[in-house]
Amino acid sequence: MSDFPVLYITHAVNEDGIEGQAYVPEGLRVAVSSPLKAVPGTNPEQLIGLALSTCLNATLEAIEKEHGQNHQSKVDTTVKMSRDRFGYQFFLDARVTIPEVYAETAAHWLAIAETRCPVAKLVGSSANVTIQLAE
Repeated sequence: MSDFPVLYITHAVNEDGIEGQAYVPEGLRVAVSSPLKAVPGTNPEQLIGLALSTCLNATLEAIEKEHGQNHQSKVDTTVKMSRDRFGYQFFLDARVTIPEVYAETAAHWLAIAETRCPVAKLVGSSANVTIQLAE
């Protein structure tokens, strides 16, 4: 842990494996399924994509507000799954757009966001993750 106080704690529970439900006690409950089967539900690929997109864009929103800008950023994360020697692996590609600001400003804000966003800090050092401005 760190020298800073804990501000929030949550629990995410999966008792069913890849087909069934996952939930946050007294909160969110989602059907889960494999992306390789025609069974309704969300999957880990979608959840990690949503986690990165949401956290990074919320961080960018805070940076925009710090600079007197209206929120306009968008984070579109593509998640690909492939096999590897031991099972499967994910590849995340987050494409960020911040319209109505100069490219240099957008790049600077994105660099700041990557150092602040907890999910980007968690996954950003992986060779399987790219976070960049969209062209």
